[in-house]
Amino acid sequence: MTDQDIKSPTSWPFREAERVAQRLARSGKTHALFETGYGPSGLPHIGTFMEVARTSWIRLAFSKLTGLPSKLLAFSDDMDALRKVPGNVPRQEMLQAYIGQPLTRVPDPFGTHASFGAHNNARLRAFLDGFGFEYEFASSTDYYTSGRFNDALRVVAARHDIIRDIIRPTLGPERRATYSPILPLHPRTGVVMQVAIDAVDVDAGSVTWRDPETGAVFETSIYDGAAKLQWKADWAMRWYALGVDYEMSGKDLIDSVRLSSAIVRAMDAEPPETFTYELFLDDKGQKISKSKGNGLSVEEWLNYAPAESLGQFMFASPQRAKRLFFDVIPRATDDYLTSVDALCAGTGTAEDNPAWFIHGGVIPNSSGSPVPFGMLLNLASVVNAETPDMLWGFIRAYRPDANPDSSPFLARLVDFAVKYYQDFVKPTKRYRAATELERAALHDLARALATAPSDADALQTLLYDVGKRHAFASLKDWFGCLYQVLLGQSEGPRFGGFIALYGVAPTISLIERALAREPAAAD
Repeated sequence: MTDQDIKSPTSWPFREAERVAQRLARSGKTHALFETGYGPSGLPHIGTFMEVARTSWIRLAFSKLTGLPSKLLAFSDDMDALRKVPGNVPRQEMLQAYIGQPLTRVPDPFGTHASFGAHNNARLRAFLDGFGFEYEFASSTDYYTSGRFNDALRVVAARHDIIRDIIRPTLGPERRATYSPILPLHPRTGVVMQVAIDAVDVDAGSVTWRDPETGAVFETSIYDGAAKLQWKADWAMRWYALGVDYEMSGKDLIDSVRLSSAIVRAMDAEPPETFTYELFLDDKGQKISKSKGNGLSVEEWLNYAPAESLGQFMFASPQRAKRLFFDVIPRATDDYLTSVDALCAGTGTAEDNPAWFIHGGVIPNSSGSPVPFGMLLNLASVVNAETPDMLWGFIRAYRPDANPDSSPFLARLVDFAVKYYQDFVKPTKRYRAATELERAALHDLARALATAPSDADALQTLLYDVGKRHAFASLKDWFGCLYQVLLGQSEGPRFGGFIALYGVAPTISLIERALAREPAAAD
């Protein structure tokens, strides 16, 4: 094979990695810093997984492309003020007394950590560790109070009016009148104060402001955690102070990225390479909202499918809106299996395959399955599976070498299939009677199956041949009949493969039971 035969990866993580590589080439840096941000006022969610996973894939592509070292910084904005009490935590009244204070100064309502921010930071780290992500954790409070941001804060103070004028046009009249990028902490109450700044002393590193309730005037240092920045200015300052090379964010933050980038330029630096991803939609095409509860959590997904399937779902088309609801799980799982099969077979460019990224470039030997997830769901539906054992008898007849020990990933899928069937398929199963046209085709299929081989491809060909012999408007209608009349569901995987798994004789019996129902009335 010549160099010309080797195709360069074209997947979106490699395209993003090329942008980072070009940035480093311009700057002369030899180490890339990738960042993801996290607001620790709530628990990690599916968007947290998405950002860290996608950024990790770009980082992997960067390493493959350049061989240069890099780091992923998971930055917690834990010095942000507690704006409202979350409805899903205990000791609501106690928390109410700390509204406006930095999250790391709010007591932990669960009583397990030094602060509410520390509690949620621990949840974040446990969440990321559970998926095996490689990252370095960073606390905003630690960075502010240790003085690590002091030099950058001095630059912010020197450019105070310029930064203020970048943000002001985006604000309403009332907020515009008092806006400052610098938020002093009240020396008596500890509250993060959103007040007008009367004077900025760059040399002293302080700001002068007036308490709107008491009229008292304070001069507060901007260093060592005595003040923090408004979040768009804070984001920009962090990029500047740490030398962040890449960060992605959702479509809802497009204006924030633009403004924070303008602030970095006002500080005489270049903002990082950024990437905007589309947001998730529910099954009705509406934007997912935590307050509406119309989303799907990581925990819910992982109750019905492996984490690899979630990675597959997140990989495809990040700049296209995705409908995130329970019905997408089976397709994502089978798409992952297809990716693994292609990678193991050497089909296509490995670095364009989602499975290559999901597994960090090294595919485990036990990652595939000889039986698709959708087919397992169909089998569970037909046998009304209550336990995994009800499926294994059919699986062993189809693949005698398959068992939970030799096929651990298949064993996981079998467990997931039973759970998914019980919770989502069984409650919605609705068998319909066949029309006269469909009855004739099903009789024909039963006769043809009596002498048919058990090979999945041959059975699929037989299904096509039977469908073509009858006056269906399209073969799609014929396969719709098979799913709706025989399985009581609207769709499924290749039916030839299902027959091979379920067995030819049991399928004939299934057809006979369906034909015993009353025929559907003619239109």
